[in-house]
Amino acid sequence: MEERDEKLISQLIKGNKILKECVEQHKEYENQLEQYNKRIHLTTEESMKRKKIQKLKLSVRDQIERILGEHRRAQK
Repeated sequence: MEERDEKLISQLIKGNKILKECVEQHKEYENQLEQYNKRIHLTTEESMKRKKIQKLKLSVRDQIERILGEHRRAQK
């Protein structure tokens, strides 16, 4: 995430439950992916699960971006 996004998230997270849940979920997906990425070889099942987590993480990131975008538009 960009530094300005991180600053905005830290400001908004206290008052926005959805944003807080998204950020926590994003961190959880990141941790799960780190565990898969540490491994040299993945089974087919593990590889598919890793792909699914990547897609879920991206989806949550998109949701975070929408929330931040809505806030920025409301500030103008």
